[in-house]
Amino acid sequence: MKNKQARTIKVDYLARVEGEGALKVKMKDGRVDDVKFRIFEPPRFFEAFLRGRKYSEAPDITARICGICPIAYQMSSVHAMENAFGVRVDGQLRELRRLIYCGEWIESHALHVYMLHAPDFLGYEDAIQLAKDHPDAVQRGLRLKKTGNDLVTILAGREIHPINVKVGGFYKLPAKKDFVEILERLKRARDEAYETVLWTASLPFPEFEYDYEFVSLSHPGEYPFNEGRLISNKGLNIDIREYELIFHETHAYYTNALQSEMKGKGAYLVGPLARFNLNFEKLSPLAQKAAREANAVPPIKNPFKSIVARAVEALYACDEAIRIIENYEQPEKAAVDYSVRPGFGFGCTEAPRGILYHRYLVGEDGAIRDAKIVPPTSQNQKMIETDLRNFVTANIEMPKQELTLRCEQVVRNYDPCISCATHFLKLEIS
Repeated sequence: MKNKQARTIKVDYLARVEGEGALKVKMKDGRVDDVKFRIFEPPRFFEAFLRGRKYSEAPDITARICGICPIAYQMSSVHAMENAFGVRVDGQLRELRRLIYCGEWIESHALHVYMLHAPDFLGYEDAIQLAKDHPDAVQRGLRLKKTGNDLVTILAGREIHPINVKVGGFYKLPAKKDFVEILERLKRARDEAYETVLWTASLPFPEFEYDYEFVSLSHPGEYPFNEGRLISNKGLNIDIREYELIFHETHAYYTNALQSEMKGKGAYLVGPLARFNLNFEKLSPLAQKAAREANAVPPIKNPFKSIVARAVEALYACDEAIRIIENYEQPEKAAVDYSVRPGFGFGCTEAPRGILYHRYLVGEDGAIRDAKIVPPTSQNQKMIETDLRNFVTANIEMPKQELTLRCEQVVRNYDPCISCATHFLKLEIS
């Protein structure tokens, strides 16, 4: 057998992901000896400095955690606070919350599909190089992203670190006329999102599958954004407040981010592939039609095909946004009334990258006594390492340069956050 010597795949700085991460895979005697997906970005201590802050500050503070998916952090925080206070937001206010999530999914998925992930499949270092040969595709992605960003701006005040979301609803409501221009753009975006589904399905996918435990929210009447029970394809079905009975975080010495796992079971997968497999029948008819035309129907167990699931979700988000806007009537009040009371509050929504869990303890004075936030990437870390181990094991004879690139692509299947434009890799063989 070739390549029996000890080999180490080492990527010091992962490109086209948000934040600072690295990976290292050590091979010895023709097998994988060790795998580490390391996040070395300094801890930011959001949970700690939320303590003592007023409950109403949580949405604006947590929005600063991520520049790509601030809405997800805001939504999970407001849902948790509303859970603590016994608040129920319904009707058009609830629809507007789904609409703002549509904007975030469109911009985030378009960014990942076209700028971060597609270059891997087509053999380019980055989207700039991709644009030289595929300008129409990259321009389509940029138009989709801008449409999503502009939709978020209308509802949230600005596209980055939005300021209009509050416990009970919004600070200010848009008028029906505010959506006239974006509605026409969304209709064009929907056509381009449909084209995106077919385009992603045509990409060359490595042969690789795994029997994942997919975990996502599930709602009886809609594709999940903000609400639902937590389910899996292997029997999980719990209320959000039971999250910490099933999932817990551990610390690995080589990474600054906590790793989440299911108690007694280990790694699990969250994100578009999980939602797609668990909630396919809740997609709009148009999104289902596109998926079937692309020959992408559940179960999909190849993580490289997560790019197709993201494209289908972007199409769904366009379709859902159009439905909400066409049926929108401005409510009389921007937020529902409520009273502050002490207690625990639990929230979990579907960020573009997967479930985002928040739990708060609020005192009688409305101050936050304790906070827990579990992001999607923390939940996928162990699964990423499992994929790296399994993929390298199955492809250990692959030439070193190709295997290194594929390992980085394995990580990017999960879209572990914001883009850094530089592509620099190292493969060490010793």
